[in-house]
Amino acid sequence: MTSREFGIFLNGSYGVGKSSTLEHLADLFAEANLPFSLFDVDWFHRSWPPAPTDPQNVLTEADNIRAVWRNYRQTGPRTPLIAGVITQAEDLERYERCFEIPLRVVHLTASLEVAEHRLRGRYTPSQHRALTWHLGNHERLTRELHRLPSYDLVVDTDHRTSAEVAALVFEEFAPQLRG
Repeated sequence: MTSREFGIFLNGSYGVGKSSTLEHLADLFAEANLPFSLFDVDWFHRSWPPAPTDPQNVLTEADNIRAVWRNYRQTGPRTPLIAGVITQAEDLERYERCFEIPLRVVHLTASLEVAEHRLRGRYTPSQHRALTWHLGNHERLTRELHRLPSYDLVVDTDHRTSAEVAALVFEEFAPQLRG
């Protein structure tokens, strides 16, 4: 690990644009010839049923991320670009243990109206239950995220495209990675 090696974690509530921004950020890294690996943490814990000792699948998620990261690292140093949710210091510590490098946490925010509009556009009528769940938990999660002590960057996504948000994140962190 070099002293300038770190990962970038896009953090935020539902509908703020984490996954969309992640894709655009990857494009910017590729265009700049900066090695990276993508991690949308939702795909690392979505299994059923969860273990009785891990009802939220956080331990399973950590094991899965660690294994995939180990595989990516075999091809050389790279920057993990991650989209997910960190609500407390313990979450950040768990992710940093998975990647074995520090993470720069970017808090993406959006107003309730914008997040709701995005969520309604994401789900089809047959996914009504998922939409209802995300809408019902958006405000609670937003409050939890505001209690995290600090972020390396905060970006309001209300009036920005995910490509614009990715460009802001890239401009903030890419110069540090180029060394």
